[in-house]
Order: sequence, then C-alpha cells, then structure tokens
Amino acid sequence: MPRVTQTPRTTARGPYAKSARTRTRILDAAFAVFASAGYRKGSLRDIAERVDMSEAGLLHHFRNKAELLLAVLDHRDDLARSRFEFEQHSGRRALEDLVALADYNSTIPGVIELFCTLSAEATSPDHPAHDFFRQRYETSRQAVVDALGVIRSEGGLRAGVDIPSAAARSIAVWDGLQIQWLLDRTVLDMADELRACFDEFLIEDLAPPRRASP
Repeated sequence: MPRVTQTPRTTARGPYAKSARTRTRILDAAFAVFASAGYRKGSLRDIAERVDMSEAGLLHHFRNKAELLLAVLDHRDDLARSRFEFEQHSGRRALEDLVALADYNSTIPGVIELFCTLSAEATSPDHPAHDFFRQRYETSRQAVVDALGVIRSEGGLRAGVDIPSAAARSIAVWDGLQIQWLLDRTVLDMADELRACFDEFLIEDLAPPRRASP
C-alpha cells in the first residue's frame, strides 16, 4: 500500500458536513456500479439514481466520471489504510499486514471485483485510472521490496532470493489468487496462499493471520 502522511482534520459542521456525507454516499454508489458493470459500462445516471439525485446534482460534487472514479479508488484505499497501519511497520510485520489485508478482503468481495475489473481495463493508456494503477503497482512492489530488505538485514531471508523479482512475483500471485477466489470461493484461502508465497522466501514462516470479520 502507498505510504501516506495524513494531516489532522477538523470536524466538519453545517453544510460542509452535509456535503461530505453526500460525497461519501456518491462514492459508495459509484463503487457499487463500477464493481458490477465496470468503469466503461457504469453510467453517471445509474450512480445518480442510487442516491436519488440528478446527474447535474452529482456533477456538482464531481466534475466528471473520471474524477469520480479516481475518488472511489482513493476512498477505498483510505479505508484500508485506516484499518492497517502500513506505514508504521517494516520487515516481517509489514508482510503480515499484507496477509491480514488479503484476509480482510475476503469479507468485502465487492472491493476485489472492482479492482480486478478496473485494473484490467486500466491497462489501456487512455483509461483514466491508468496512472493510478501503474503507481499502485509500483508502490505495492516497493513495499514488499522494503520488507524483504529489512528481513535480509536481520538474517531472516533465504539465500539466493532476488528481492525485486520476489516482490513482483508476490504481487502477481496475489492478483491471481483474487481472480481464482472470485470465480470459486471454495477453492482457496487468499490469506493462507499469500502467506505461503511469502514463506518461500523466509527462513522462518510468518504467523497465521487473525481471521477477519466483516
């Protein structure tokens, strides 16, 4: 996950609080529409109808569909960051956080559906989320690179592990696990399989994740 420094926020009141609540309702509705139909097929009209709003009213909060999409992606990442303190952990603990995130994701399949759909669509350079996903994959790989580097410095990495390659393969495995899980949720446990992938690089296995609850 990207490392983000968050600034303190004051509690919104009056019309500002109402506007913030409205934006959140729109983001949740857009998330549902994009998750089920994809970005290209999901329409502003469908999103507006879910929040009992006109398209013009929706565009008062987001200038266009592309801006709304990026806001949805940021919103979902913010929720993940609020649950897992990624920037505070390193080494083995950082990898355990990623396994815990995979476990948590199994309780919110809509998130996985959205990201699998949009990440595939965003391989097109003209897709509005193209740069978002390029950056996201870069930061995800770097997070694993940093964790494995710390583990190596502590003597916990197996001999011969190429860290950049191991990081890229780990993220690729995670993506593949998510697709298989969406197709048949009885076939595998995403957290267990991701942990097994990381364990292949380590002298001592990671701790099993605490099972997430919805």
